[in-house]
Amino acid sequence: MAAIDRAAPGIATLTLLDLDLPRAEFDEYGCWLDADECRRAASFRRPIDRDRFVARRGLMRAHLGQELGIAPQMVRIATDEHGKPFLRDYPDLAFNLSHSNGLALLATKRGGAIGCDIEWRNPELACPRVAERLFAPEEYEALAALPSEQWIAGFYNCWTRKEAYVKALGLGLSYPLHAFTVSVEPGQPTCFTSDEPGWTLASFEPAPGYQAALVTWAGPSPAR
Repeated sequence: MAAIDRAAPGIATLTLLDLDLPRAEFDEYGCWLDADECRRAASFRRPIDRDRFVARRGLMRAHLGQELGIAPQMVRIATDEHGKPFLRDYPDLAFNLSHSNGLALLATKRGGAIGCDIEWRNPELACPRVAERLFAPEEYEALAALPSEQWIAGFYNCWTRKEAYVKALGLGLSYPLHAFTVSVEPGQPTCFTSDEPGWTLASFEPAPGYQAALVTWAGPSPAR
């Protein structure tokens, strides 16, 4: 596990997780999972997908348990009516987990709300058809205005920033992606371009070829 503190120093803790681990570690992490996690692990057809699921859940439990001072298997994770996970016994510690390819990003924060997203910059996904379907018209226009060599970076700037915000809101797919807008241009300040008071947005490259974003809320419970 590698801690990242440059995205939001003093606000959130970010940990980058390598999911491709030695077999002995997979076996240990598998012993920490609860019944629901074990069922989900068993549902994967490809061994690599199953192993990476066990790795990210086990590493998440290890990190949360360390922060709470309890054993990883004692971390009780529940989900609310929108499917957002929370700690049943420690609701003040907000957390969010995102994964892509062989890496995962874990974000934690005491008090408030938090959301993160990590994406491998897959050029096959970063196409105009996907951008026009998922992003707000203003965001698509901003992407279309970029030089062609910046399209992929701009696409994943937009994707991760929007995903992190929706995850922080905790409303799942019920919250439309076109209801808010973010900056997309590489090298320019990271910000919401719609009015989203009380929220902070950070964007960074956690590893070569990956893009990530973090969204936090300062208050106890954001109101929409």
